[in-house]
Amino acid sequence: MYWLPLGLGFTQYFYTLKTVRGRSMQPTLNPDTSSWDDIVIFDRYSINSGEPIRKGDIVALRDPINSRKMLVKRVVAVAGDIVKTLPPYPDAEVFIPEGHVWVEGDEPFRTLDSNKFGPVPLALLDSKLMYIVWPLDRIGPLRPPISPVSKRGASRDFRWYSDMAAFEREQRRQSRVTTRSTTTSHS
Repeated sequence: MYWLPLGLGFTQYFYTLKTVRGRSMQPTLNPDTSSWDDIVIFDRYSINSGEPIRKGDIVALRDPINSRKMLVKRVVAVAGDIVKTLPPYPDAEVFIPEGHVWVEGDEPFRTLDSNKFGPVPLALLDSKLMYIVWPLDRIGPLRPPISPVSKRGASRDFRWYSDMAAFEREQRRQSRVTTRSTTTSHS
């Protein structure tokens, strides 16, 4: 029983284990190739300590529509950026105000994100995804999408095509954001 307060404090202020359910972050999380829900480690300390939130970070946040729910989304734009929105958002472009971010799921047709509820106040961010711990074949830190390289004459396997699709998705996402500010640091 002596360890209970320490454990509760650790998960409240430093790191926490969460199961990610749903398809909105596919294929980054819960890909169709896996029959398991992903179990991941989220870092609460970096959010609580004021470390900057960067484009590309995957965050857990309180649902702005239903505060009892947590969402897991990717940060697409930060304060000072202009985003070309996707339906059903009513405006074609949105300026992200100070103290806010724009979040989206990686699977645009199966996600409840900023295209539905607009820019998200930083106060709703709970934690930042750091590491996948389950399933074991995907264990490790998240890697940013990079253009896959294949050696001349080498066959391209499923992994190559999957990496290329992730890279192209990231390029399309970035092409919708215009950076207007000189800083990417937001606390």
